[in-house]
Amino acid sequence: MCFGPFSRICHWGPLTALGIIKLVTAMTIHCSNLWWPKDTFGGKLNVMVFISFSGLTLYNFLSSMYQGPGYVPFEWKPMKLEHCDYLQFCKVCNGFKAPRSHHCRKCGRCVLKMDHHCPWINNCVGWGNHAHFTYFLLFATLGCSQSSVVLGCSLYRAIHRAHHVYYSAAKEPVVHLGLYGLIMCVIALGFAIGVVAAVGMLLYFQMRSILKNRTGIEDWIIEKAAFRRRGTNEKFVFPYDLGMRKNFCQVINFSCHPIGNGKCWPVVEGCDQFSLTLEQIEQKNEKRLKTRVYSIIRQASGAWFPITHGIRVCLSYPFTDEPRIKLNIGDTVMVTRWRRHWLFGEKVQNDLSGEDASQRKRGWFPRRCAVEVIENDENMSVSKYQNCSSEKKIK
Repeated sequence: MCFGPFSRICHWGPLTALGIIKLVTAMTIHCSNLWWPKDTFGGKLNVMVFISFSGLTLYNFLSSMYQGPGYVPFEWKPMKLEHCDYLQFCKVCNGFKAPRSHHCRKCGRCVLKMDHHCPWINNCVGWGNHAHFTYFLLFATLGCSQSSVVLGCSLYRAIHRAHHVYYSAAKEPVVHLGLYGLIMCVIALGFAIGVVAAVGMLLYFQMRSILKNRTGIEDWIIEKAAFRRRGTNEKFVFPYDLGMRKNFCQVINFSCHPIGNGKCWPVVEGCDQFSLTLEQIEQKNEKRLKTRVYSIIRQASGAWFPITHGIRVCLSYPFTDEPRIKLNIGDTVMVTRWRRHWLFGEKVQNDLSGEDASQRKRGWFPRRCAVEVIENDENMSVSKYQNCSSEKKIK
């Protein structure tokens, strides 16, 4: 078990990322020395550029992980108490959420301008480390692009070594890797190409969100805001979109130091600091009105792929990192989201006080494990399809 500064890095995400960085770097430098020797100007330049990319990737990776996104202090309140009416309250942190902040259940804190929780850095991406994280994606993509060329050419030379010995110029270097070298080169080349594809795509989405001054969570809020106003002339104005140039400068700079304090933000004309939070409050109020009560009739194991509930349930699982919850027969769940074969809700715990909000159990579970509870005219709770369930049990 790791303690202190090593607790952040002792996680499968950072360890995997560091392993890939080390493997690709080591094999690329080794193959560069064989394919393009360092005694030439081009060879020296090639190695220097790649080492720079690799070093900057590692530096920004560690910086984004250890610097962190910045957190709202516990029991935080705005300086003007009347502003509390325009903010959301976090029961876990026992304080109000600053504008653009959201609670991360994995970090256990309210994160300033939270974009998402990244498992590769084992931390959230937000106000404090957004620049470092973007630079990490940029230099990782550039470095692996160069690595893909070096490793690909070296692998080709190594496989066709005999041809180059007999038919090429005598001064042309011969790449000899051996069996284990070929295997490691193929593995490193696969990782390099994979990083270019996956991280390059993530870099594209990050740059798009930076230019729009939106986080991933805010994109979802804007989408729901537009859905709420469908069929009307009213249009929701995102308050933080100041134009591409100003949006870019709010995140990207040479020092990577975050701008402002993470709680107050410049807004467009006609909006204020609470325009987005008020929209969130309205959306959550509507969400509570749509909440349905379900009773559990079959046990839910909490597994991501509950094979006992059928192949269709396993193949149509929600594409999200949100948790799955374990439920027993007789439990009651307040459901707020629906899928064809899955439901998302919070387990009702009558013995849970406000101070124990961190112990709330929310997550996805198979739809076939529950039936909706409705109220009849005499305010007696009955289960939908109860008669059908009883008939099945009798049979």
